[in-house]
Amino acid sequence: MKALTIAAQEIRVGLRNRWVLATTLLMAALALSLALLGSAPSGAVKADPLAVVVVSLASLTIFLVPLIALLLSFDAIVGEQERGTLMLLLAYPVSRWQVVVGKVLGQVAILGIATVLGYGAAAGVLWLNGGVGADAWLPYAAMVGTSVMLGASFVAMGCLASTLVRERATAAGLAVGVWLFFVLLYDTALLGVLVADQGRTVGKPALDALLMLNPADVYRLFNMTWSQSVSVYSGMAGPGDPAALPAPVLLAVLAAWIAAPLALAVAAFQRRAL
Repeated sequence: MKALTIAAQEIRVGLRNRWVLATTLLMAALALSLALLGSAPSGAVKADPLAVVVVSLASLTIFLVPLIALLLSFDAIVGEQERGTLMLLLAYPVSRWQVVVGKVLGQVAILGIATVLGYGAAAGVLWLNGGVGADAWLPYAAMVGTSVMLGASFVAMGCLASTLVRERATAAGLAVGVWLFFVLLYDTALLGVLVADQGRTVGKPALDALLMLNPADVYRLFNMTWSQSVSVYSGMAGPGDPAALPAPVLLAVLAAWIAAPLALAVAAFQRRAL
């Protein structure tokens, strides 16, 4: 499939530009720091060190992975156009949708490799140190998998931004705005609304719906609440009731946050004049 060929080219470019290496080292360094320091309380309170690290890494991932994803993808289309290679690429027998899908797949693969290797290093250190309960490995694997899904949603949003503008600088500014909105501003604004409302208008169903409008919140809810071995250390049962937001629903919403921006990016690129 031609989209896979473009994805493979994106991976080669990422390897040549040391994106994979740099991202992997960054994630491994942060994950190892949390694994070695964040699990320190486990000896005193008999907490599972891997479950503690899941809570810490999930909180860090919300800030780090979306930023890396947007840095990877913000110039996917507009950068090619500025370099003069987009017309050459489209001169080949390849559809526009295949270009967008291929670039997103390649960038998600780069992010996925870095995430699995980086976070896997922390899990390996904890396994060698011992004291990890068997029931903590599944939440950790789920955290790594959903971290890749969270990154994929922001890669798709970055690619969408790249199809909507004509200059890399504009795309970079738009990507920063997307990161600020979903990672910082959305929850701050939502908290302000809840404090002002005092439960008079925004009930639990409305709150659950509002949380689903932010992929970072969906990711947080999934990793903090679905596993009992992790939720006991997260200090929260989730802003919404876990029973009302089961894991399959949260995963489906997170997948929709990948598919919807990708579909919009394809549609926007189909209509883009070169």
